[in-house]
Amino acid sequence: MSQVAIIGGGPAGLMAAEVLADAGLSVTLFEAMPTVGRKLLMAGKSGLNITHAEDHASLLTRYGAALPRLQKALDAFTSEDLRNWCSSLGIETFVGSSNRVFPKTMKASPLLRAWLGRLNEKGVAIHTRHRWAGFDGKKLRFETPGGEKLLAFDAVLLALGGASWPKLGSDAAWVPWLVEKGVAVEPFQPANCGFEVEWSAGFIERFAGSPLKSVTATSPAGTIPGEFVVNRWGIEGSLVYAHSAALRDALLAGEPAVLDVDLMPGRSRERLAKDLARQPTKLSFSNRLRKGAGLDPVKAALLRECLPQANTLDPDALAAAIKSVPIRPQRPRPIAEVISSAGGVAFSGLDEHFMLNALPGVFAAGEMLDWEAPTGGYLLTASLATGRAAAEGLLDYVKVQR
Repeated sequence: MSQVAIIGGGPAGLMAAEVLADAGLSVTLFEAMPTVGRKLLMAGKSGLNITHAEDHASLLTRYGAALPRLQKALDAFTSEDLRNWCSSLGIETFVGSSNRVFPKTMKASPLLRAWLGRLNEKGVAIHTRHRWAGFDGKKLRFETPGGEKLLAFDAVLLALGGASWPKLGSDAAWVPWLVEKGVAVEPFQPANCGFEVEWSAGFIERFAGSPLKSVTATSPAGTIPGEFVVNRWGIEGSLVYAHSAALRDALLAGEPAVLDVDLMPGRSRERLAKDLARQPTKLSFSNRLRKGAGLDPVKAALLRECLPQANTLDPDALAAAIKSVPIRPQRPRPIAEVISSAGGVAFSGLDEHFMLNALPGVFAAGEMLDWEAPTGGYLLTASLATGRAAAEGLLDYVKVQR
């Protein structure tokens, strides 16, 4: 029986363990933290978004430049397949109003508990507090509470995560060990992140923590509806995350980054101009915006913060300003506090089965690979799909080696 190791106890690693155990291999999974699935549990604190219920062709578009290397894995494990897999664990799911899919319990812990029970039944050995410390010849070096261990396996699957939320285990400490072996690794960058904006002290004092609802925002990523939050250091929230890759890449290129916000997407510029023109001239600017344009205090304040001249504009120009408020991010938030990361093992260094070209018999999956996707279930979907695909590749490898 082939002896295989999986390093990393996140979704990709756990899914790979299931596939390999089902195929009859002896599977040992190593996790540096005291327990597995910590990032999954953290993601589930606000309701575990498992996947997205949009049609498969639309889902594929969320993976950008990495799609050609991810599509085969995603085609083999679709969002419907993922939901069926959850059901097989006794976890029923539902589709929310935004087409995001959640477990009916809205928590990650029941899913993880059922999953670990299944892996235990299949004979998967899980060793926590075993931190991978690189290679020693053909052996793997682990730092453990009992001292260093050197272990050998017939094949290895790495599922070590990216560089976000390092306190949960994804600290990218593995990068120099793979680079030393000739594996190409793209620098990690924050993804699905907030951005720092130089707000005035008065704006921060009055509106930090306030949501802007029912708006649209435009960047090179397109025009997207949603909501976001202004806080003491800038902006964050699902709508910002949808634009984060475009804004980040502009800043990295030394170009100005602008998030263009339409505060009233439900009304045309012409309609707004007419409504504003009907307001009595004696009204204060705030009341004019509230009565004529329906702007709540935070939207009105954002307009004045980003366009200080707005209160001197005539109705036509003011309407145009309301439809196009430029927020100018200065930098993304630090990678340690963002939802996910871009960068990682370059696909040019992998074969079509997710094996590292420089390290025959070593496979990689999940967020340690160089891809990114917006929030909405796309991150977990691809992590699970690549975990399965890399495991299938490993199976083919050990069959040939027998």
